[in-house]
Amino acid sequence: MNVEIAPVVERRLGALPASAGFLRRLDVAGIIDELCPVREIAHLTHGQVIEVLVANRLSAPAPLVRVGDWAREWAVEEVFGIEAYLLNDDRIARALDAIAPQLDGIVGSVGASAIAEFGIDVSRLHWDMTSISLHGAYEDPEDGFPQVKYGHPKDRRTDLKQIQAGIAISGDGGIPVFHRAYDGGAGEVAQVVGAMTALRKLAAPRDFLMVGDSKLVSYPNLMALAQAQVRFIAPASAAKIPDDLYAGLDIETAPLVDYTAERDAGKPDAQRGRYRVLEVTQTLAGPRKSDPQITVRRILVHSTANATAQQAARARRLQQAGEELDKLQHSCGGRYYSTTEKVTARIGVIVRKRRIASCLVTVIGADTAGRPTLTWHFDQDILARQAAADGWYALLSTLEATEADAAEVLVRYKDQPNWSSAATATSRARSPWPRCSCSTTAGSPL
Repeated sequence: MNVEIAPVVERRLGALPASAGFLRRLDVAGIIDELCPVREIAHLTHGQVIEVLVANRLSAPAPLVRVGDWAREWAVEEVFGIEAYLLNDDRIARALDAIAPQLDGIVGSVGASAIAEFGIDVSRLHWDMTSISLHGAYEDPEDGFPQVKYGHPKDRRTDLKQIQAGIAISGDGGIPVFHRAYDGGAGEVAQVVGAMTALRKLAAPRDFLMVGDSKLVSYPNLMALAQAQVRFIAPASAAKIPDDLYAGLDIETAPLVDYTAERDAGKPDAQRGRYRVLEVTQTLAGPRKSDPQITVRRILVHSTANATAQQAARARRLQQAGEELDKLQHSCGGRYYSTTEKVTARIGVIVRKRRIASCLVTVIGADTAGRPTLTWHFDQDILARQAAADGWYALLSTLEATEADAAEVLVRYKDQPNWSSAATATSRARSPWPRCSCSTTAGSPL
């Protein structure tokens, strides 16, 4: 009896077929190869390399030097028709260098391809920025690309340099359709006009609604949006709306909105948050007297969930501040707080830490022996006004009332599926490069 022994090779398949299917429907390799051609003698095109790199990031992210090992363990050759030894770190780096100058064109073309192929509705696009903290020196970055700099990181790692990234997702399914990288020190407000221009081109010939955060609201940005006939919804900065305005509102006159937050969907009706809205107009003036005024709708929103959270946070801050002030009061004149200056400095620390500057009243005196004394209390009138403003915030919009009433404006703003997870995934994405000093290109292939 003859026995034939056939070699068996086992490789992981995972989601590679699904990734490959979507990449081919989007024509990622074709778009890249058209913008970044290679010589005919090349074993692989840049598009083929980037497709595999995208699949790697979606399945089992690995540093560039380990992508070849990953390709040997996974069914890359069977799915993509590329042998693992061709995916060395030098070849991948050359592909990344080649696409870097063409990223805007690649991202726009892939986004447009996704819109056409999958019928994505881009009449409403949600735009926001996040930061990605980086380890390494980055002493000599290449000109023409986003610069790694210190800024205002979202993760509060002020000791690290960063790159900023903006991403736009569709209101239809929360699908990312556009992204762009920015200097680490770039101000978010100044990037809105450029993003709006790119998104308008991406959505053409359709009009679209731009939904953003409070950084969108500035006179230059709103003027540019008006001139481009792009409608928007964005929250007003809390610092620009005085508490007295909210405190004077009668919540009972505000109509109830038929909306349930996703976090409340599984709760009993009595435990769900409630939203109410009122509407006024707001006029924004430019920095010069000759600048035309901009009139927008201001939707005043009350959220019971926000009110409950704000009340709890304030009570916690006041309790902690009260305990620290009582301790300081008993320690006045002692070893550590023997002078008025030391007592004043400690009060300043408590005020900043507990954010109670608006309501704290203190009197620093001296006893018969000349030692400092302290009396303090919270201004109850100010606390009452703050409590009356709990739960309120304002949305600004240029949507016409015939397009959406105040309740509909809130619903369109709140209806941001997967936005938080998309932004979080962007900010937490691990770089395929090790922590080292090197230059940074303008973004990722998708």
